[in-house]
Amino acid sequence: MGLKFGTFMAPFHCPAGQNPTTAYQRDLEIIQHMDRLGFDEAWIGEHHSAGQELIPDPMAFIAWLAPQTRDIKLGTGVLSLPYHNPLWVADRALFLDRLLRGRFMLGIGPGALPTDATMVGITLEEQRTALEDDTDVLMSILRGEKVTARTKRYNLVDAHTQLAPYSDFDIVVAAIASPTGPRAAARHGLGLMSVGATAQRGFDALALHWDVMEERAPRFGHVPDRSKWRLCGPMHLAETREQAIEDVKYGLDDWSEYTQHVLATPHFRAVGATFEERVQWVNESGLGVIGTVDDAIAQIERLQKQSGGFGSYLLIHHEWARHAATLKSYELFADHVIPRFQGSADRLVQATEYAISRWDELDAPQAAAIQAATDRYAAERLASRP
Repeated sequence: MGLKFGTFMAPFHCPAGQNPTTAYQRDLEIIQHMDRLGFDEAWIGEHHSAGQELIPDPMAFIAWLAPQTRDIKLGTGVLSLPYHNPLWVADRALFLDRLLRGRFMLGIGPGALPTDATMVGITLEEQRTALEDDTDVLMSILRGEKVTARTKRYNLVDAHTQLAPYSDFDIVVAAIASPTGPRAAARHGLGLMSVGATAQRGFDALALHWDVMEERAPRFGHVPDRSKWRLCGPMHLAETREQAIEDVKYGLDDWSEYTQHVLATPHFRAVGATFEERVQWVNESGLGVIGTVDDAIAQIERLQKQSGGFGSYLLIHHEWARHAATLKSYELFADHVIPRFQGSADRLVQATEYAISRWDELDAPQAAAIQAATDRYAAERLASRP
């Protein structure tokens, strides 16, 4: 089948002050649109502060999405594991796996917003260590084991779930620039999601991420699988690059201001003080694409080369453009970019080329056959007259 495609939906609703009810409705409509277009998966984020990434509970949101979609898989992208008791994460994951009958996916990470972590008393230094420790506990529980473990965040005594899995659902660990994510993924044979893959530090870290997987996974009896590696990056597409740039005048500046002055996350921060500088940064730094389907294809091919190969590309969802233009961008991607990497249109192209190769040979005889049939019919009518 080739690459899989989906979205990584934080979701960004910039600037602050929008109606969250209508924002959630737009998020739903995006995922329904992607479902109809044949995208493979959608990952939903967890955030509790900063006012512009508005989903605090991706599992509840997925339960709301599930009956309003048909085929697209739905995952936590990602659930901030150190904020939660791993027993309840396991229990709810198995519950959603059963409710969605195999369409659920579990993504975990340390938590992206420092304002989230500080509110629950987790220091920024301990977040990544906590992720590795909690992943150990979570995976033991998901395997059906009884776990006794105590940290300052929880105390488990013979903890286990009463539900068994419905399916062998995907579990992935988020990675940005540090080796924390790949370490946890490698230890447990999990998938890897490189969230900042196209930011400069993330792009430079792609080889490091997979080096960690290949070096560490065999120690624990696992073989790293590139088909389970997901890379994320932002794009906005239109029929022309000029139209795409015109579209993102709506929201690129607001999104850039959010990353530059609201989020304390240096690994994913816009560059530039003017609209023109920010467009240039997106397109020339390799972060993403504001352009055409050809630009999108070139970006994915570039990432394939840099990474050595991966299994899924996730479009980081944003509202750089108005809702209608955003829907159109996903449509262009589905119609023209996905077939390039999944081979779904190859035989159609071959069929066209075959027809062209036979055109000179068949066109004149076809016209002659049509004329002959017309002449026969005319002769038959003439002969049947009294």
